[in-house]
Amino acid sequence: MKSLYKLSTLLFLFVSVTSCSDDDSSRDELTGSGMVKIEFDNSVAGDDLILGSSYTNSQAETLTINRLNYIVSNFRLTDTQGNVFTYPKEAGYFITSEETGNTEVVLMDVPAGRYTSMTFGIGVDQEKYLLGAEGQGDLLTEAESTEMMWSWQAGYKFLNFEGTFTSSTVPENTNFQIHMGSHGSSLDNYKETTLSLGTEALVSDKMTPIIHLVVNAGNILDGDNKISLTEQAVIMVSEEKSPKIAENTANMFSVDHVHNGDGSSH
Repeated sequence: MKSLYKLSTLLFLFVSVTSCSDDDSSRDELTGSGMVKIEFDNSVAGDDLILGSSYTNSQAETLTINRLNYIVSNFRLTDTQGNVFTYPKEAGYFITSEETGNTEVVLMDVPAGRYTSMTFGIGVDQEKYLLGAEGQGDLLTEAESTEMMWSWQAGYKFLNFEGTFTSSTVPENTNFQIHMGSHGSSLDNYKETTLSLGTEALVSDKMTPIIHLVVNAGNILDGDNKISLTEQAVIMVSEEKSPKIAENTANMFSVDHVHNGDGSSH
């Protein structure tokens, strides 16, 4: 009986090790190409952002957020070997909107690999804009329908952050509007951010990673640069404050986790 028990134990261990080895091998052999899903989970100071809810910033201003839309673009993924995959520029502009619930970006036909960091832009770069209206593709139509453009001549809104606020010197339900964009080469507020993923994002014809980002909307006014709505409630074209808001916005993204799987679960 002891011999039979030992044999059964050895057989179980062999099957377990073989199973693990097969799983590791399947992950090592990343082939073909696949999708990368990026989820933008909008929040305020650690809490989920719920439109219509209120929070108080470091300026002792109480904000009720009614709109948070922003453009992300020009995605680049870097793998463990330092190779960089640049997503095709013509397909690389996305509008995320808390209003519509459209807060996921899907990158298609990404080469198989183990990716460790991601870079993307916030807004629309001058190179894209200078292609003219005919060179914008679907982005122009989508921007117009989601309040992400002033006019073709004035350009895109990279960020549309709106709501109401009050403070010790400002009446309740005073409107605020933060629209950040670029206004010619003299006021180019397009910014990029690079994030370490922490966990390798595994891409192949069988593996679809989901990169879950937390986006702290409170950072827009309350980042390294402190912006007081009491001082100025509508900021659209400001040589002083628009660049500071652009810097704050570029730093509002962080990686929460990466889920590697077939893309059907989080």
